[in-house]
Amino acid sequence: MLQILKNIFGLGTKINFTELMKSGAQIIDVRTPGEFQSGHIKGSINIPLQNLSTQLSKIKKDKPVITCCASGMRSASAKSILKSKGFTEVHNGGGWVSLQNKIS
Repeated sequence: MLQILKNIFGLGTKINFTELMKSGAQIIDVRTPGEFQSGHIKGSINIPLQNLSTQLSKIKKDKPVITCCASGMRSASAKSILKSKGFTEVHNGGGWVSLQNKIS
């Protein structure tokens, strides 16, 4: 019943980030190194958005990927880039602080 309501109101499927982490998801933080230094999710990989296309080798294609940034704008762009480069399971985690709350 809940899924029917979600479909009617266009809420879509809710991503369970905790389950993604349990299945070995990688968190790619696309903020600048300075932003990353000021705080980040433990275990996340910092690849600034402008460097993403040249540093794809740091990301495993056979594991889920969660992108994050400060607000969700850059991570949405990162998701699009990764999908265009052949990564199949990519999720926009949005802002890193809210993502951290969703996985802890």
